[in-house]
Amino acid sequence: MKKISEIFKKDLTVQAEMPTTRREFFKKTAIYSVGAVAAAQVLSPISLRADDHAIIGEAPWGTKLGDLVTKNPYGLPSPFEHNNVRRVTDLLSSGDMYASVSMCPIHESEGIITPNGLFFTRNHGGTAHVDPNEFRLMIHGKVKKEIVLTLDELKKYPSESRIYFIECPANGSTDWRGPQFNNLQFLKGMMSSAMWTGVMLKTVLDDIGLEDDAVWMLAEGSDNAGNPRTIPVEKALDDAMLVWGQNGEALRPEQGYPLRLLLPGWEGNLNTKWLKRLEFSDKPWHSKEETSKYTMLQKSGKAIQYFWVNEVNSVVTSPCPEKPWTELKIGDMVEIEGLAWSGQGTIKGVDITFDGGNNWVEAKLKGLVLPKSWTRFSYITKWDGKPLLLASRAIDDMNNVQPTIDEETSVIGVESVYHRNGIVTWQINEKGECNNVHIRKHKA
Repeated sequence: MKKISEIFKKDLTVQAEMPTTRREFFKKTAIYSVGAVAAAQVLSPISLRADDHAIIGEAPWGTKLGDLVTKNPYGLPSPFEHNNVRRVTDLLSSGDMYASVSMCPIHESEGIITPNGLFFTRNHGGTAHVDPNEFRLMIHGKVKKEIVLTLDELKKYPSESRIYFIECPANGSTDWRGPQFNNLQFLKGMMSSAMWTGVMLKTVLDDIGLEDDAVWMLAEGSDNAGNPRTIPVEKALDDAMLVWGQNGEALRPEQGYPLRLLLPGWEGNLNTKWLKRLEFSDKPWHSKEETSKYTMLQKSGKAIQYFWVNEVNSVVTSPCPEKPWTELKIGDMVEIEGLAWSGQGTIKGVDITFDGGNNWVEAKLKGLVLPKSWTRFSYITKWDGKPLLLASRAIDDMNNVQPTIDEETSVIGVESVYHRNGIVTWQINEKGECNNVHIRKHKA
């Protein structure tokens, strides 16, 4: 049997061999930590440095008290996220920032919900600031009971919350003839997605009743542009909503506070902001925004009018020109990620190509998969340092397949502005740099 003195002697020896400083501790333990980290690792390798000051040093923010909880009554993003903002370009506005669009940074988006402060904005006459106490919604024309509602009266109807995207039909329009922007935000940032809260329009119309010959609805805003648009009654009675909430709070002024019309899956300009009236008729109105604007010019010289649905679409968001692979090393595992959406239904699948469309592999849909909503897709691969032509192709549950550029332009031509949903391709070079290129024809 060992003496107590021998046991204590052994314990003291062990204690003497233990590192006496934090720096020495990490140096001794780093070699054992690497194996555990590597075993748990899925994507790019983590480089461990035992003398990294960010690990062994005291963080400056941990040595003092932080802000009072009362500092910002409305929370603000971290100042380190200063690049995650909406952006504008004169190319799409001729310098007129009253009638312009501010693009969502979709390359920085997480999940399928866009924060209210980053939701893309399209105005025709500036952002209106409406006093909710003075707000009124008039519903008239071919209805059995014409009404004028205050916001409080409207909110007495049963509410619903649903997740939908809104997309300007001009999203991607700059690339009809060829690549214009080497930048995902300006190429595809005229869209965003949110959880909307309001009342189904059908609920209100069931309450007041429609005349039998009411086949068209005019929606008009209270801003100085008004943006009157004609909408078929079938859509009004389907999934149209009168919304006052966005992502758990009141609409922002630039999103139509206090009330906007929401037409899930249909082009953004129909989703009238600062809504003031809905009128029903047996004839369409042929307003400026649906005759001289928001029509699709074809190769024949004739324009398609009253085409509303945003077609099946997708884009790889990582990598992209703003988020290249320049920091990757050969052999690193990396996740390719992107967004798919369709105004015609629910995304059923997304394929990925690495060689410009000669071969395709199936990506994984991740998170919620909802109708007329953004859907995330993902594919994990190993970076071998070889050039790639990376693209995605989406299909929805109506079996609509995202077209190649040639498939689209052979029908429409290149003179249009709206509803461009041709496949977007990123060229990745040996350095991991990412550029917008056009691959016009892909193999089936």
